[in-house]
Amino acid sequence: MIWSWKFWKKKKISKKTVYPSPVLGILNAPASKSMTQRAIAAGLQTPGITSIYNPAFCNDTNSALEAARKLGAEVVEYEDHIKVAGGLSSYSRRINCGESGLVMRMFAPLAAMKTHKITFMGEGSLRNRPVQMIEEALSQLGVEVRTNNGLLPFSLEGPIRGGKLLIDGSVSSQLLTGLLMTLPLMEEDSEIQVRNLKSRPYISMTIDLLREFGIRIENRDFETFLIKGGQEFHPVEYLVEGDWSNCAFLLVAGAIAGEIHLEGLNLKSLQADRAILEALRKAGAEPGMDHGYVSVLKSELRAFDFNATDCPDLFPPLAALAAYCKGTSRITGLSRLVHKESNRALSIQKVLTKLGIQLSLHDDVMQITGGEIRAATINPQNDHRIAMMAAVMALGSKRPVRILHADCVDKSYSDFYFHLEKLGVRIEPSYTEMPEPELQF
Repeated sequence: MIWSWKFWKKKKISKKTVYPSPVLGILNAPASKSMTQRAIAAGLQTPGITSIYNPAFCNDTNSALEAARKLGAEVVEYEDHIKVAGGLSSYSRRINCGESGLVMRMFAPLAAMKTHKITFMGEGSLRNRPVQMIEEALSQLGVEVRTNNGLLPFSLEGPIRGGKLLIDGSVSSQLLTGLLMTLPLMEEDSEIQVRNLKSRPYISMTIDLLREFGIRIENRDFETFLIKGGQEFHPVEYLVEGDWSNCAFLLVAGAIAGEIHLEGLNLKSLQADRAILEALRKAGAEPGMDHGYVSVLKSELRAFDFNATDCPDLFPPLAALAAYCKGTSRITGLSRLVHKESNRALSIQKVLTKLGIQLSLHDDVMQITGGEIRAATINPQNDHRIAMMAAVMALGSKRPVRILHADCVDKSYSDFYFHLEKLGVRIEPSYTEMPEPELQF
């Protein structure tokens, strides 16, 4: 028999009905998933033990931990921290990246330090994300890469060497992060030329983290990166800062439905999504910053113009904000949304239209006209940020919003619904069991 009762039980579909609710309260900011993953990759290459405090425990972090284990690290998880004993000694043949694009692109150069073939696999939408840039870059450094017509799974066989290479940064900066993590360990010096680099703040985050581990990178205007070979990572105790990407949803919730105070956000953070503060100001919601808190109160919101090219993850919370603004808001940077967990521009358009909000896409600009949110059942297409956007949009409405496959938020923010409930939001969970499959013998 192919199907089992145990397997079938796992195929339940989670749903959340989010009711219009005022929000009020204080929360500790969720930790940065992106910085947690980078710290794990650095710990993998570090002799001794790296302690990562305040990590983001979510599915993408689990994928990074599993990749580190496959490549030789020993990992122990505690309630509030993770210990990583550096490795790069394993002979695992396969690495499952889950649905994490960062794990796939960042760990590929690290895996190429091995001399045997390693196959990278993925799940969900990651299987539809292009990987040609990995092949094009690593082949310049002596690595043999074979892809599945430009998609996962792909295999690579090293060893990687240092040297000069030219890469395209227009789709993602994540592969560059992986190269900056790997090339300092080569015997040779390296020089990376990058064309059309997007998401520059994420590269600043990588270079800043590497500095804490004792690695030096010379950045020449985000076009040329000079990397001395023969460097060594040093074990550190690394504290992960709050995540501006996920906190953007909470801050927007405060602007449309009440009062929120977040503790643990770094106002000098290099995270690109710290720009949510600028967007809130433009919309008329003046964030307050005092005594270690970032606060936002419900405000009379007006239409705004914002360029999200360097912070594309802000599109969903900005779309939720624009839905409550008087007038038509313009958000620039649509080209950055194609290769996300979904084609995020079309996903946002579909969800907002279903909720009764006018939205149009022209060239590189999304235009949203504020209006009244109507009741609807939303399928986020397994995109965590679309699910969070729909939940936030329900808060200031007069009608509830039902979200199918609601647990997709576990990819980056497992406590999202729990935190909303702590703020006073009424959420009703339910589960739909998939039809019992026919037994096959």
